Amino acid sequence: MASSTPLHLIIKSGGSAAIPEWTALFAEFAPHVVVHDWNTPPADLSLVDFAMVWEPETGALARFPQLKAIFSSAAGVDHILADRDLPANLPIVRMVTGESQQRMAEFCLMATLMLQKNMPRALAQHRQQQWIEFNPPHVASELRVGILGLGTLGAAAAQMLRAVGYPVQGWSQTRKQIEGVTSYCGQDELAAFLRSSQVLICLLPDTPATRGILNAQLFAQLPAGAQLVNAGRGTQLHSADLVAALDSGQLGGALLDVTEPEPLPADSPLWTHPRVILTPHIAASASRRAKARQVALSMAQWQAGQALDNCFDRVRGY
Repeated sequence: MASSTPLHLIIKSGGSAAIPEWTALFAEFAPHVVVHDWNTPPADLSLVDFAMVWEPETGALARFPQLKAIFSSAAGVDHILADRDLPANLPIVRMVTGESQQRMAEFCLMATLMLQKNMPRALAQHRQQQWIEFNPPHVASELRVGILGLGTLGAAAAQMLRAVGYPVQGWSQTRKQIEGVTSYCGQDELAAFLRSSQVLICLLPDTPATRGILNAQLFAQLPAGAQLVNAGRGTQLHSADLVAALDSGQLGGALLDVTEPEPLPADSPLWTHPRVILTPHIAASASRRAKARQVALSMAQWQAGQALDNCFDRVRGY
């Protein structure tokens, strides 16, 4: 990745306290990159070639007239797209690393196993100091897992779940080719996908089309007693519809890694519902080392005139 041409990268991820670590990491992976702290930008803003950010302030990215691309410091890009002054033609690159794929796959496997083994009930009994034996009804081979969103993270999760013995299917906007995984695509095939998904894992990106997709109408199309895992975006879930589906028995349990808002308000029924497990948005956050390596690779692609991997398509919404 060596280059004689310096590049300037400004970082808003982890605050000013993280800048020494970022500087050391880029010195290792891309020594020609000059790292700048978002909070103390260079006097000449035209020096900045790239930005790696999380939740940039509205209008802030438009300050850099020579910006070539924006890197999200996580897989989602909705925090960047929320900027109404965002320059229209700049590439936005999602943070997708081998490490984040492994972490998401592990999380989806853990969540599926927890719901299969009825850990919401076990945890509720624990809190109440009750010792009541119960026998979860299924083994992995008897429980079909459906993944909403078969991108790089969804594909990694599908492969790990399949390796454990789960039948796996997925739904996405376009047909995918993943060995041993049944692929559904488009709105015409969504209903058939839902009808046979006993565990539904949502890994969809945040787009206008996906917001609120996890609602009463969708839950009604799942098999009775189906389980839900949401590791996509909190905006995709109607919390009241989820509680109603759990209370009616249409859904048997839910594990939520993302909520809207984050954290939930103290009076949210999701905190105390006996069939819900909450985790604090921990599914697939890559280490700074993995992020720096990925951004260095992307900048090397740009210098070589190559297309940038993991670019967000603003038209398609993924």
